[in-house]
Amino acid sequence: QVQLVESGGDLVQAGGSLRLSCKASGMISSINTMGWFRQAPGKQRDMVATITRGGNTLYADSVKGRFTISRDNAKNTVYLQMNSLKPEDTAVYGCNARIIVAGTLDGVYYWGQGTQVTVST
Repeated sequence: QVQLVESGGDLVQAGGSLRLSCKASGMISSINTMGWFRQAPGKQRDMVATITRGGNTLYADSVKGRFTISRDNAKNTVYLQMNSLKPEDTAVYGCNARIIVAGTLDGVYYWGQGTQVTVST
């Protein structure tokens, strides 16, 4: 019914930049909060950044000033601009979104499959 697909992950040198995208598709009535999470090998999944439909943002302390989350409501897409990347940013990055499916009233969180970001020294 609903699918989230991420793209933009890659191998990049420290100090470089990447832009991740996550597009939601399917029988969508509306999308509330969207966000990016990451999980490094052997570690728990951590929140990176979230954004409400109105544009209010929240960032993990480790990425403040380097990452920027944004969204295009008309395209059901959320972005993550990552600058000044560090080796410790290496992880699988996944997006999630609280989506109200057409014909329903309650928002449900959906997750994408994730995209690998690797930052080399």
